[in-house]
Amino acid sequence: MQVMNDNFLILLVDDRPENLISLEEILDKPGRSFLKASSGNEALKMVLKNDAIGLIMLDVQMPDMDGFEVARILKSTPKTKDLSIVFVTAISKDEQYVLKGFEEGAVDYLQKPLDINITRAKVNVFERLYYAQKTVKNSLLEIERVNKQLERFVFIVSHDLKSPLATIGMLADLIRKDELVQNEKELTENASIIYEVTNKLSGMIESILDYSRKSQSQQTIEEVNTLQLVNEITQLFSLPERYTVSTEGDFPVIQTKKIKLQQVIQNLISNSIKYNEKSNPEITIGVEDKSDYLVFYVKDNGQGIAKKDQEKIFKLFEVTDNTSKHDSSTGVGLNLLKVLVEEQGGKIWVDSEPGMGSTFYFEWKK
Repeated sequence: MQVMNDNFLILLVDDRPENLISLEEILDKPGRSFLKASSGNEALKMVLKNDAIGLIMLDVQMPDMDGFEVARILKSTPKTKDLSIVFVTAISKDEQYVLKGFEEGAVDYLQKPLDINITRAKVNVFERLYYAQKTVKNSLLEIERVNKQLERFVFIVSHDLKSPLATIGMLADLIRKDELVQNEKELTENASIIYEVTNKLSGMIESILDYSRKSQSQQTIEEVNTLQLVNEITQLFSLPERYTVSTEGDFPVIQTKKIKLQQVIQNLISNSIKYNEKSNPEITIGVEDKSDYLVFYVKDNGQGIAKKDQEKIFKLFEVTDNTSKHDSSTGVGLNLLKVLVEEQGGKIWVDSEPGMGSTFYFEWKK
């Protein structure tokens, strides 16, 4: 019988071919598959090669290596120690033999000649237990995945909140020192900027809290005007007049998870500001339509990135020689953006020349 990946897989072990045939006929039903071994050594090889085995029906009396020895080896190996083993035997029903079977790791003991109804009923129970354990294992893996996602989320939040907070802090400090406050009008203008950035920051925090309360499948897909989103993000930075920020391309309205797209664009713009110490910094945000994907890009005329570092910068905790005098890089930010983009089925990459600036591209599924 062909082994199907989604079936309950039972390994039958007996040195007599007629017993293997008989046992398969008793247990065969839709949703089950079988492997058959005629010796202990053959059984061990099959188990080590196949992670999908859910139950072993193991004959005790076999030449060379009996069932007790096979069970002892399986239970002493970390990879196979949790496999369910049912001994099938024609030897004495004496208590000492039954106890020996359980001591070697059996979960049940069937006496030959087999009672068909009891055999089927017991295997049905082990099949249900197998799927229940599989469900628990998958749940634990999902919890671990969510925990890792939350760890990444904490890093992303710290990046996203830096820019508006820095703007608020800078303007508040200038007001405190009276450096920009020559009259009441200037004071009002600076206070208005602080108020506007604070409102946007509050909106970001609310969106992030909403995001954190929801699982991946529950996160809201909404209509997003991508040009409006880019404009809102650039306003958050309140850049000095020496900065030239422009857009190019036909920015569409799409259905997507807004907070994630905002995180990627905002962090790329933030990096373009952070790693540009020229007197006339230039930043261009653009988009190209590529069939199933939009390709967004953020281009600057900053210091650029050496070829040897262009793949390294997307790896977690990798810190390169591309630094600025205000740099406090942890090697986390671009790796997080890579994760966000790949969650959407796209990829992120950079085209850069040292001294000539960088262009970061990323694909976003429509």
